[in-house]
Amino acid sequence: MPYVALVNVLVRDYDEAIAFYTGAFGLELLEDTPQGGTKRWVVVGSRTGGAGLRLALATKEAQLARVGTQSGDGVAFFLHVEDFDATVERALAHGAVATEEPRDEPHGRVIILEDLYGNRWDVIEPAGDAG
Repeated sequence: MPYVALVNVLVRDYDEAIAFYTGAFGLELLEDTPQGGTKRWVVVGSRTGGAGLRLALATKEAQLARVGTQSGDGVAFFLHVEDFDATVERALAHGAVATEEPRDEPHGRVIILEDLYGNRWDVIEPAGDAG
């Protein structure tokens, strides 16, 4: 059965992106393989499932212009968490920016956070069996 394995995310710097996504969102560094020169194959995600993020170094003018705006001004990513308050606190301490107050929805507790590049994330602690 087909499934989405990776989502490409343009970044300014591999190491700052790794530090942010592992520190703020608790993702794991799954792969960091040199590919010659400054190019690396870098993936962060969860070993327990879901699509990983392939951190792609923006090097061309068009790519640099898209860092943080790959989805326009909409939410780009959805992160399901088990401990909403701890995740939000950790993310904010690592430089994420809340664009709203947390809210309770039928599908769970939700907040939109912007990552270090301005990409918008729905951070969700699913309600009951909604996850």
